[in-house]
Amino acid sequence: MGAAIPIVDYGMGNIRSVINAMREIGSDAELVSDPDAIARQSKLILPGVGAFGEAMQNLRKSGVDEALQEAKRAGATILGICLGMQLMFTTSQEDGVHEGLDWIKGTVARFPGLPGLRIPHMGWNDLAFARDSALTQGVGAGPDVYFLHSFHCVCEDATDVLATSEYGIRFTAMIARDNLYGIQFHPEKSQQAGLMMLRNFVGA
Repeated sequence: MGAAIPIVDYGMGNIRSVINAMREIGSDAELVSDPDAIARQSKLILPGVGAFGEAMQNLRKSGVDEALQEAKRAGATILGICLGMQLMFTTSQEDGVHEGLDWIKGTVARFPGLPGLRIPHMGWNDLAFARDSALTQGVGAGPDVYFLHSFHCVCEDATDVLATSEYGIRFTAMIARDNLYGIQFHPEKSQQAGLMMLRNFVGA
């Protein structure tokens, strides 16, 4: 295995399943929670499952939010997964209005209460890629991936959208800007398509 991929540990969510997925693709992974160590990384995974407000509170309380900002400014390649992608946005409307990391201009909104639309959105849906990206090389067109979320990201700049999916509305499923990537679904649960994206991130 090459150098271990750092996974930010801030007390939220699906860290163990991400570690297992990284090992499945032959890449070691390590948890990092110390702000100084996070700020020095050239590559980071920001995972998460849970509430946006609590997650941002954890990041600020520990100083990890500033460490992430420093790593980003230094050019680190950062992948946000599920809640980790949502934290990259300016604000979230989950249980009030909460400020995020503001890396991607936009907000995180709840799915609309449409007839017959169950929330959370849970299960397999296909992706429609908006453009090519290093993250999606070799994945193929329209792969099915596994979602579990009640809120979706709304980008102010359409060029930040890497892929969309549909659940009552068409929503942003992946983002990409410069050294930042975000995945709303769970790549570690999305079989070969998700594992290929993780491989691509390791090689990016």
